[in-house]
Amino acid sequence: MNMSFQPAFLWTDVLIYVLLAALIAFGFYTARHEHLRVPWRQVARRPMAMAALVVLLAYVAVGLMDSIHYKPRLSGGADTESVYANEVLSLLDTLAKPLRSRTEKTYSAPFAMQAHTMETVEYPDGRHVREYPRLRHGGAHLPDPGERAGDIQSRAAAATLAGLVLWLLLVAGFLLLWHRRSEPWLQTLRRLLSGNGDFPWRTVLVTVGVLIVLTANAAYLSRYYHIFGTDQVGQDVFYKSIKSVRTGLVIGTLTTLVMLPFAALFGIMAGYFRGWVDDVIQYVYTTLSSIPGVLLIAAAILSLQVYIAAHPESFASATERADTRLLFLCLILGVTSWTGLCRLLRGETLKLREVDYIQAARALGASHLSVMVRHILPNVMHIILITVVLDFSGLVLAEAVLSYVGVGVDPTMDSWGNMIVSARLEMARDPLVWWSLAAAFVFMFALVLAANLFSDAVRDAFDPRLRK
Repeated sequence: MNMSFQPAFLWTDVLIYVLLAALIAFGFYTARHEHLRVPWRQVARRPMAMAALVVLLAYVAVGLMDSIHYKPRLSGGADTESVYANEVLSLLDTLAKPLRSRTEKTYSAPFAMQAHTMETVEYPDGRHVREYPRLRHGGAHLPDPGERAGDIQSRAAAATLAGLVLWLLLVAGFLLLWHRRSEPWLQTLRRLLSGNGDFPWRTVLVTVGVLIVLTANAAYLSRYYHIFGTDQVGQDVFYKSIKSVRTGLVIGTLTTLVMLPFAALFGIMAGYFRGWVDDVIQYVYTTLSSIPGVLLIAAAILSLQVYIAAHPESFASATERADTRLLFLCLILGVTSWTGLCRLLRGETLKLREVDYIQAARALGASHLSVMVRHILPNVMHIILITVVLDFSGLVLAEAVLSYVGVGVDPTMDSWGNMIVSARLEMARDPLVWWSLAAAFVFMFALVLAANLFSDAVRDAFDPRLRK
């Protein structure tokens, strides 16, 4: 059967699926162990942490939609062989097709109906006038630019009303599930509005409502305007911003996936075996820490660029080439960032190996591998979790810094770092072009703030010194 598309699996897509499966397995494992459920319950009782988690899940949903790739069919039918395009698209590209296809000539401001720079326009009577030409898509449904403010207000009000109605339906469905048989409906509503209980449902529902209203406004208004303007080549900045979500999440998560095996294995081995094993591991991570990280990353990325230029036949499309560079960047960041966690695990293991239950397990004949896996690893898991959640926001910001110095992701890949790099030159223009930098700042700020708020709650819940 000839399909209208051909599934495409990038390397980062496969690793994202593996990481998602590992998180699901960890969730089931946590649900079966009370000592792991207790700190997570403490996290769930904090309203700010749950609000941040809702925002993070919204980013994750966008990233997952952008991780389902395919190649569209160009020609072919039931009796002929199908020919598929070299271009790799994602589910997010399909859903945001109007944003991707509605391009202008060059810069345009947010919600603008005219270009940002003056051009020479030729009229039918032969006159040539220097003016700001109308955009091809932004506000093209309005005959008069003076109607723009009223049109934006009416459409924003309609989108807000639709979002509120959808949110009220969601709240009604939640109340239907949350209602107790012996409790009147009015008392159930009061219990929800009061915010009493072990889980802050009120905060979660309010956060979901805000996200629904914002999404409804962005989805509706972006059909008629460029809500974040356009860049130098006329591409919608809002589309580039949401496409950059996947890049930030990949660097923040896959780097952790690379870092954890090194840090956990070497840190526990160094603290448990001591002696020459400890000396060798200390020498390795001390030497690696002495090398400036930016220089090591730059050398690795430049070497990869040389390989890509010398072997273009190894990459079927520009998307696969950019994905390979993104994966390589995650590997380099993982290799250079495991040393700090390794030091922490080594110190904690040095303390744990002397406690009574470890000594008893060794006296009863337990193997070294069994002691490390069954007794030491579970007791250092809080350090691993705290470090992982705290390092996520730092890795997201690191992508912007590395792209700024030219050793980040591929320039053809949408990322907040590349948006900031292009905005650096745009800020020097007259008139000022500020919206690319503002869009990257808003999306990155929301992700990093949510990650920091959630990581603070995880740290307080899992740190034995702060646990109440």
